Amino acid sequence: MYIRRLAELGLKKQLFSKKASIILGARQVGKTTLVKHVLEGKENAFFNFDISYDSDRFFSIAKLPPLDAMKALNDPSFIIIDEAQRFSETARVVKGWLDFGMDAKIILLGSSSFQLLHQTSESLTGRNEKIFLSPLLFKEIISSQSWYTELFTPAQIEENFKNQISEILMQSVIYGSYPEVVTSPNKDILLFDVVSDYLLKDVLQIGTVNNIEILKKLLNLLAYQIGGEVSINEIANNLNITRATAEKYIDLLEETFVIFRLPAFSNNQRKEITKSKKIYFWDNGIRNALIKEFSMSSMRSDIGALWENWVVSEFAKKNMLDGQPRKIFFWRNRDGSEVDLIVKENEKIEAFEIKWKNQKIKNRAFENMYNIKVKLLSSEKPLFF
Repeated sequence: MYIRRLAELGLKKQLFSKKASIILGARQVGKTTLVKHVLEGKENAFFNFDISYDSDRFFSIAKLPPLDAMKALNDPSFIIIDEAQRFSETARVVKGWLDFGMDAKIILLGSSSFQLLHQTSESLTGRNEKIFLSPLLFKEIISSQSWYTELFTPAQIEENFKNQISEILMQSVIYGSYPEVVTSPNKDILLFDVVSDYLLKDVLQIGTVNNIEILKKLLNLLAYQIGGEVSINEIANNLNITRATAEKYIDLLEETFVIFRLPAFSNNQRKEITKSKKIYFWDNGIRNALIKEFSMSSMRSDIGALWENWVVSEFAKKNMLDGQPRKIFFWRNRDGSEVDLIVKENEKIEAFEIKWKNQKIKNRAFENMYNIKVKLLSSEKPLFF
């Protein structure tokens, strides 16, 4: 079942541009499915660089003069290269075709932001447009339901379908929102496959990770610390590795869309924490697969941390999809008062406390300092659609 993506509109607009489109995101989030859906019925040449036949054929054709290369491809309107980060010379070939003025629209898909962006940063400077595709947003999951209609306001949807939304929300908090996982009855099995067959392999393919056991232990440490401030020194000591190695591994996990870091917000360095960072997973299902815990009980001991990871990742996913017009942070002062999420767009600042259950916000330190009201985001009012 295809679930309509919000990224469709952006990709459709880019189809009329002469620039190369780069779609970035973890494996299995639906990059290839999105492109094939948007290009359905259109002439295209598709290459998957995970398949040696495809990569060999592509680079064989790339040796030809551009017009001959297009003839060898049967003059397609679109050229799609999946897992484009696998070969550094891809960007050079694409640049040559763009410089020649080739009519075909070129779309690159990649599951490693570092490799693909590094390869294209010089060759395709000013010649590319990017789309970040994350696991499904909650709005996309809700919009795929048979009872959903755009005629309803969010408040009407919540009122009329509260039970259905609560069930979908709980599944999303526990199993995450990878498209195939959302639509499958075997969610835990699929998530174990994603972790073992794709996630770990993608990190290892970059070539600078030489100890899979250290990587697994690091992922488990991070999985148990979601929503907390992470100490690199503590991680390095626990794993018996250097701080530099720990930072390198965390960088790689971020570059392959497994985790992301949330910095501290501050306008007053004397009174506020400024250098700390929190680490979150892009997808709750990946986190729970790492610790092998898929209990759907709202009483599980980590439900608060899971809910916080889910909410922060929803904001982060939407922000990346929109081209990062906002900056997101957490806030803590030296007295220990904290706000879970700060969202800053230009001069506008919003502050959110994230709690599984509705409750009063007791600490007003941030409000007193910045004169900005802190809003509560609970599972009982998940207006994310």
